[in-house]
Amino acid sequence: MLPSLWRRLRFAIARLACLAGLLAGALVLLAACSGTSDYFNANSPSAASSQPAIGAGQIKVGLILPLSAGGNAGTVAQSMKNASEMALAEFNSPNIQLLVKDDGGNSGGAQLAAQQALNEGAEIIIGPLFAHSVGVVGTAARQRGVPVIAFSTDASVAARGVYLLSFLPEADVDRIVDYAVANGKRSFAAMLSEGAYGTVIEGAFKQAVARKGARIVALERYALDPAKMEGPARLVAQAARGADAVFIPEGPEVVPAVVQALSAAGLNTKRVQLMGTGLWEDPRIFNDAALHGGWYAGSESKGFRDFSVRYRGRFGQDPVRTATLAYDAVALVAALVKTQGAQRFSDQVLTNSSGFAGIDGLFRFRADGTNERGLSVLRVTPTGGQVISPPPRAFGGSAT
Repeated sequence: MLPSLWRRLRFAIARLACLAGLLAGALVLLAACSGTSDYFNANSPSAASSQPAIGAGQIKVGLILPLSAGGNAGTVAQSMKNASEMALAEFNSPNIQLLVKDDGGNSGGAQLAAQQALNEGAEIIIGPLFAHSVGVVGTAARQRGVPVIAFSTDASVAARGVYLLSFLPEADVDRIVDYAVANGKRSFAAMLSEGAYGTVIEGAFKQAVARKGARIVALERYALDPAKMEGPARLVAQAARGADAVFIPEGPEVVPAVVQALSAAGLNTKRVQLMGTGLWEDPRIFNDAALHGGWYAGSESKGFRDFSVRYRGRFGQDPVRTATLAYDAVALVAALVKTQGAQRFSDQVLTNSSGFAGIDGLFRFRADGTNERGLSVLRVTPTGGQVISPPPRAFGGSAT
């Protein structure tokens, strides 16, 4: 692809972001946290159902979300559907029609939803949300030569032609470890939760530290119960007295209790550098004095705040954090339709090394279906996350 063509494509996507920002009176950048979309409650019926289509363009695009799922999943899905509608409204005359399908939050419903969208002529599918649904949708779409842009945070379901536009926790781990080592941190300890999320983080953390030639002096897993944190915290506190940093990659419901347990076990948490992921982007973290000065990887919050203002003005309520993923997916598809002709959804176009710019900042898809994002490193302060290492302005090299 000629460089000038890529510049036109990136300009088209950035133009959407700029237009949206002008409508709101603000610039479009990214706020960031690692999503945990695969951990929502998804009790739901097994049959897929169609919703009214969004838009009246000639290019059909499937949008599969768990709209009728129970628990948080249905709320998240509705917010992502709203964001998709908003992206179309803010784009300049997009020639696409979103075929909205409700998968109920389960793989059976997702398979039916995919077949419905494909039978109706979908050239690309956006969604689903859960890992167990991404696999079946990807299989159905692959048989028709149709790509998928899904939202799962489980990198194991990514594949060529099945691209994840989500906040992958591995990216946060790589960014914070790279920054820490570059700033003199050579020995690390970690407190990781039990379960699937902790397992993913553990693998990524070990790889990132080893790649940088640093070392892990202690790593303990714990149950999400303050009463069961004391033993692991004691082991980490003993080993971490000579460490440079302690990594606690959980959210605001858990991190303060972990830090308290480490302090009670004798670790001076002001002497070691506390580190986390984008899950730290939360007022409960910023309001906790014990975490002030901690580092975390993520994205600057201004973009999400500006997006939220526009969303509230349109729908009268706050969006969920992952709503921007749906917005960016629809914006990307609309821009590709506008600029790329018949090759708009080819692997070559979707995996270009320059990447794309949208509400959630720079991102690009790797050939294996995972993504790379331009992330910042921020410091916890009483007034919010303070950027101490800005995101890259452009990606270097090819996406591996």
